[in-house]
Amino acid sequence: MRLLDDDALHRSSVVANNAMNRERGLDGVNSYARDLGFHPLDRLAPIVAERGGAAWLDLCCGQARALVQAAQTDGLELVGVDLVGHFDPRAYEVDGLTLHTAPIDGWQPDRTFDLITCVHGLHYVGDKLGVLASALSWLSPGGTFAAHLDLASIRMADLTPAARLVRRLLREAGVAYDARRRIVSRTGPVVLDLPLAYAGADDQAGPNYTGQPAVDSYYHPLSTGTVVQ
Repeated sequence: MRLLDDDALHRSSVVANNAMNRERGLDGVNSYARDLGFHPLDRLAPIVAERGGAAWLDLCCGQARALVQAAQTDGLELVGVDLVGHFDPRAYEVDGLTLHTAPIDGWQPDRTFDLITCVHGLHYVGDKLGVLASALSWLSPGGTFAAHLDLASIRMADLTPAARLVRRLLREAGVAYDARRRIVSRTGPVVLDLPLAYAGADDQAGPNYTGQPAVDSYYHPLSTGTVVQ
């Protein structure tokens, strides 16, 4: 099996042309509220009420329809990042919304956020654990992180499954994992230094639990690693 590096993976048709989160909105049947199990505005409203403003970062935001809809609420600073910059035309007319066309495994913000989401986006990322570690460090104190993560798509470079190991490491770091929804979540920032080194990705892994083609991620074990909270 040939593992792809980041540049090759970003050019993959499985990654660049995925339709998983293209049109998902804030409310309704095909929505963030339904897929995450909570409404993003319910997490942001108390912060706006207390501080007068709140910030939401949506990784793999698709057309950014959820962010466009959220922008109708006063006091929000909204940021969306997606590899494919096919954003809803309305997004360019919305105050307080900034969009970036970039791979999320190479993008860096210049601030922290009260809410960070990644709805079905990690399925198409190579270094899933690296993106997770970065995003968790971008949370403001008391901020919420929630992302879909299929642990079955994380394997060791010798082809053995790594789901049990990764779940244990996340638990020890204070990061929750909902196996039914396949959602990893955390309240408040954490710096992860997991004993795993990214080895590459397989874009021919086939469909995951969503029924859509996805990417498997491979890691080498390291002898050291720390978790700092």
